[in-house]
Amino acid sequence: MSKTDYYEILGVAKDVETSELKKSYRLLAMKYHPDRNPDNPEAEAKFKEAAEAYEVLSDAEKRQIYDRFGHEGLSGRAGGGGAGFGNVEDIFSQFGDIFGDFFGFRQQASPDAARRGADMRLDIELSFEEAVFGVTKEVEVPRHAECETCEGSGAKPGTEPITCVACAGRGQVHHAQGFFTLTSSCPTCRGAGKVIADPCEACKGNGVIEEVKTVSVKVPAGVDDGTRLRMRSEGESGRRGGPRGDLYVFLHVRPSDTFQRDGSDLHLKVELAFVQAALGCTLEIPTLDGRTTVEVKAGTQFGDTAILRGQGIPKVNRGGKGDLIVHFAIVTPKKLDAKQRELLEEYAKISGIPTKEASFFDRLKEKIT
Repeated sequence: MSKTDYYEILGVAKDVETSELKKSYRLLAMKYHPDRNPDNPEAEAKFKEAAEAYEVLSDAEKRQIYDRFGHEGLSGRAGGGGAGFGNVEDIFSQFGDIFGDFFGFRQQASPDAARRGADMRLDIELSFEEAVFGVTKEVEVPRHAECETCEGSGAKPGTEPITCVACAGRGQVHHAQGFFTLTSSCPTCRGAGKVIADPCEACKGNGVIEEVKTVSVKVPAGVDDGTRLRMRSEGESGRRGGPRGDLYVFLHVRPSDTFQRDGSDLHLKVELAFVQAALGCTLEIPTLDGRTTVEVKAGTQFGDTAILRGQGIPKVNRGGKGDLIVHFAIVTPKKLDAKQRELLEEYAKISGIPTKEASFFDRLKEKIT
């Protein structure tokens, strides 16, 4: 049996922005929420269906695969291709932050559950040459690591966190409001379900310590300004055995003094004397791999180009290189000596090219005669 299109399930267009996608999912999840539809299998099925669609489309990588290959492309991947969610609790665990906005609905993970570490951002500036040819950068990243002294518990070795009496260890407190029960994190233990009576001296009860990690960032050849690299598990430390977050590296490339970049192509402006343009010549020009020559055809005009195939920038993840496009500009001399002027005037005379504007009387005389 074929599955319903995820965009159709959420009632959104394929070019929907993330904010609108989340808004649409919220409305559906609120409509089919189990607390509002008790003992209604059909509503529960729609609730799971909407959650599965949102789980795929809210993930940039999964969404790209789904857009290209549909449900078949997600076969075997978590959250897609029919995997879905086993039960409603799985959905609450995955999207607890969203349900917290539904009239106070909140389903939190167990206080003792492992938590993934936060993602981090790192900005690196590259020279034009480093971006073109690739480079490995050793950078120091300040981040948090699990405290080895207390193994992340936050409690002094030999002691254990005690159960929070305010929430009885649930990490949540409930408040009745009309027909609904509002749930929020316990203000005493901040949702942990436990409080630390005797904190670890090494981490001051936080369970994590600050560290500076040297990370090798391998920048592939051909990256452009604004490129983002993802380094898995190089972010903040997870809690209670959870995995580390990721480190996202944003690249900022300084422009070249010689070339103008357009994707994988390069543009180079070359100035020609009008004699070179008229008679043609061979010019030496710079390229990424050193200097080479380019043939200027006789009669070259301002704005004409010559294309050197494969002399551009490497294409990231595609192989091959772009082109180097040479743009010719004709330069007119501002000053001439007597001999140069004499020769040019002779050329103009032979070619029948007027070099001085005729006076009003000269033009009148030409018309009369």
